[in-house]
Amino acid sequence: MGEILVTGATGNVGRHVVVQLLAAGAAVRALARDPELAELPRGVKVVGGDLSRPDTLEGALAGSDTVFLIWPFLTTDGAPAVLEAVAQHARRIVYLSSSGVSDDAERQTDPINQLHADMERLIEGSGLLWTFLRSNTIASNARGWAEQIRTTHLVRGPDIAATAVIHERDVAAVAVRALTDDGHTGMKHVLTGPQVLSRAEQVHAIGEAIGHPTRFEKVPVGVARQQMLADGRPPALVEALLASAEKRPGSNVITSAVEEITGAPARTFRSWAEEHADGFR
Repeated sequence: MGEILVTGATGNVGRHVVVQLLAAGAAVRALARDPELAELPRGVKVVGGDLSRPDTLEGALAGSDTVFLIWPFLTTDGAPAVLEAVAQHARRIVYLSSSGVSDDAERQTDPINQLHADMERLIEGSGLLWTFLRSNTIASNARGWAEQIRTTHLVRGPDIAATAVIHERDVAAVAVRALTDDGHTGMKHVLTGPQVLSRAEQVHAIGEAIGHPTRFEKVPVGVARQQMLADGRPPALVEALLASAEKRPGSNVITSAVEEITGAPARTFRSWAEEHADGFR
């Protein structure tokens, strides 16, 4: 097996993929726009490159047999060129998608799920062997509430349908299996945590972990938009997130995929909150 290239290697999921691949004895490359600032473990080869500039990927891909792809943009602009570059070197790709993608829908429920569906179609047509990890809401998204919880113990924002939140380490653990075992080729794994939770329930769990009552307060979309823009979030991202809050349907889906693939049961959100309690105090 050639080296495995991990994109998004400095992010919440990608960093765990890198660590777990190293622990499994794999040869790992980590893509970073600024390798000197990556702060990744010893043993990983950090290579420069930027998915928004496909011409910068040649050096990172040379010698890479398999790629873990996290697409960090809100449209598929540029994705065909990136996939073409990947296909010139690698034979397999594992893509982090969304559990909200429906194979039967002509159009997905919201812009983020539509993006993932469009990316999946492009990957299917790329000639690469592929695996899709259709992940539910990732627990590390809750880090976006940290400042509000530290200062007021109140999270104000748009509500969103309850979902079976999944620990990022579990997503990474499944990714490692898919990256190192051809047996997952052509599979669409739906990954969830063990319990469906609303935002209010997630915030409550964080409050219990830090030992201080903490609650969630739903605000109108217009108020949320103003606050998110004032916080400096890109307007396109704000609109995509708000569309998800308004349009994404509830889901009671809980799968056993994490345990079936890794041999260990999916971690609870409560365990995630306890691990990261210091970040909310």
